[in-house]
Amino acid sequence: MRQISVRSRILMAVLGLAALGLVVAGYTAFAIQQIQVESRINAELQADSEQFRLLHDVGVDPRTGESFSSPADLVHIAMQRIIPTRNEGAVGFVDGEVAFTSAVAPVALEEDAELVEALRPYALSDRASFTTISTSRTTYRAAVVPVHAQTTAEDIDGQDHEVATFVLAYDLTAERGVFADGFIIYAIVAAFSLVVVAVVGWIVAGRVLHPVRVLAGAARRIGREDISERIPVAGGDDLAEMTRAVNEMLERLEGAFRAQDQLVADVSHELRTPLTILRGHLEVLDVGDPADIIATRELAIDELKRMNRVVDDLTTLAQAEHPEFVQPQPTDIGTLTDEVFDKAIALGPRRWTIAERTEAVAMLDRERITQAWLQLAANAVKFSPEGSVISLASQVQGDDLLLSLRDQGEGIAEEDQQRIFERFGRTDKSKPGSGLGLPIVAAIVRAHGGHVVVESQPGAGATFTMVIPAGIVEVSGSQEGPSEPDTEGEAPA
Repeated sequence: MRQISVRSRILMAVLGLAALGLVVAGYTAFAIQQIQVESRINAELQADSEQFRLLHDVGVDPRTGESFSSPADLVHIAMQRIIPTRNEGAVGFVDGEVAFTSAVAPVALEEDAELVEALRPYALSDRASFTTISTSRTTYRAAVVPVHAQTTAEDIDGQDHEVATFVLAYDLTAERGVFADGFIIYAIVAAFSLVVVAVVGWIVAGRVLHPVRVLAGAARRIGREDISERIPVAGGDDLAEMTRAVNEMLERLEGAFRAQDQLVADVSHELRTPLTILRGHLEVLDVGDPADIIATRELAIDELKRMNRVVDDLTTLAQAEHPEFVQPQPTDIGTLTDEVFDKAIALGPRRWTIAERTEAVAMLDRERITQAWLQLAANAVKFSPEGSVISLASQVQGDDLLLSLRDQGEGIAEEDQQRIFERFGRTDKSKPGSGLGLPIVAAIVRAHGGHVVVESQPGAGATFTMVIPAGIVEVSGSQEGPSEPDTEGEAPA
């Protein structure tokens, strides 16, 4: 079974709510209008009844200026003077029978026999009544005002006296229908409005869901081989935020895939040579010659160490993209500087010094920063002569922590200062190493949100500075110049 699209569901929800709102509003207005119609009818019947009472109380026939001769005469005059309005009729009873009718009344009450029969008891009553009567024709709202003849001392024979009744009645159904016709027009307009809402809602829903369709199309097109496509972001609403989040996810995926491909390519590139060397020596190994076996063994162990070192370095670089690669903690920078200094002097016979030592506490990963700083120190030993000065320094500039190392080595040409941070980007391939040390340093500093600055000229040494926005917690001061006597480091045995 085919599922209903989101666009259709949105449209149905909008139409449902709009229809419900129109129905509730229309029904409420209709009910209020009907109540107002009945209230108006009751008020008009009451006013006409009061006018009849006033005529009765005055008791003077306006035609002759004399008193009314009988109740029938009073009702007859009232029928002539009180003119019924729309959907209203009038009729006069004498002793329970229809005696007077109105030629100008819009509704001929006398023609409805059921109504006449229903009014007869009220016409013979002793008091006025307001009542609602339903017949096979319609429903009436009626005011019935009976008038009895005055009794005298002569009227002692017990005979009945004349009773005349004035009746006004509205065709309640017809009056309601007048206003109901207006709501038929309302229903037509409401239906047309729903059509307009449907068309506009379909267009708006399409525009709102357009980024979702683009997202779905991009997701179908994006594959493992090509994840570079990004979804255009328009506006600043929730869908735009979702699009940005998806683009960020694609960025992370692309970075992860790129790192994976780079790792595979690097491993393949760097391990191919030692594996070829191992295979070549093993193929020509003279198993009967102990000296050849010992030499081949030593070569194999050396190549395996080199391969193990490369794999470890590549693993570090691959892990650098992981969010938990560094775990910053409050670190005493002065103590860290001393610890790195103590470890660095064993890297080679150089004059090791601490040029500046800050007393501060900063948020950083002690182990990773130590690894990066010692890597810079090892790199300086590799490219500087014995007995030259290598100095470490730590200082605070604003909110940044600066950890630097300066040597008196060969220096680095300006065009090579960026390439040395690329994987296997060595300036002198005759020197030992895999070309992964400085990329590891850059990765560690980048994971802290910082960067590495190089200041160097050929033949004038180099200064590497790790700039880390470490979130300085506390600064106590700094020491200028060597904080310890110059130390001649001895190369490890």
